[in-house]
Amino acid sequence: QLQLVESGGGVVQPGGSLRLSCTASSFTFSDYIMRWYRQTPGRKERELVATIIRSGGSTTYADSVKGRFTISRNNAEKTVYLQMNNLRFEDTAVYYCNALRTVFGSNTMSWGQGTQVTVST
Repeated sequence: QLQLVESGGGVVQPGGSLRLSCTASSFTFSDYIMRWYRQTPGRKERELVATIIRSGGSTTYADSVKGRFTISRNNAEKTVYLQMNNLRFEDTAVYYCNALRTVFGSNTMSWGQGTQVTVST
């Protein structure tokens, strides 16, 4: 199973920037759609923040982060990134990297351990 390790979280002031990284263990990283989710303490479910397809040629974003966050990937380095600019208080959350592969209708999914992002003065 694909193992994912996130890094790059921290504390930042409103308007600041952070870049999250998620590195995979598998040589088949390019077979996976990669996504970033986030979860706040009071929320039951994780919110899908951004998605990037296997080739990196297409991305989608939650409305709440459009124009501020950018997802990208480097398949040779088996890493996906989330560049977060103009951060707001409401971006405070634990951010999780997710990998999804679908083969003959069967999904394989892996999660990272999460990295805390705190936007605070």
